[in-house]
Amino acid sequence: MSTLYDKLGGAAAVDLAVEKFYEKVLADERVQHFFVDTDMQQQKQHQKDFMTYAFGGIKHWDGRPMRDSHKKLVTEMGLTDIHFDAIAEDLVATLVELEVPQTLIDEVVQIVGSVEHRNDVLNR
Repeated sequence: MSTLYDKLGGAAAVDLAVEKFYEKVLADERVQHFFVDTDMQQQKQHQKDFMTYAFGGIKHWDGRPMRDSHKKLVTEMGLTDIHFDAIAEDLVATLVELEVPQTLIDEVVQIVGSVEHRNDVLNR
């Protein structure tokens, strides 16, 4: 059975999606301030690695837990549901722009927009 990662187009597709996604995020006045002091090359690689894992391209995640990696954004910068939703909107817009079929976009949203994932990111 093919993974979502494979259905999306594998490494090349994830790389392109992450590049386009961060173009949108950095232009989005609702969330761009969270990335002012961020090494964006490192951030993009981290996101590519995470998406590869989340969509079934690899079996093991070596990165920090979502709760740990976002805690400072919540406690010091005020990351909330509004920002989570903005990021999700930017991701969906990226996938639409890349002409990803709606069924696959729905699968992506189900994974990254899950209550569990949201609660981890927002430290609840």
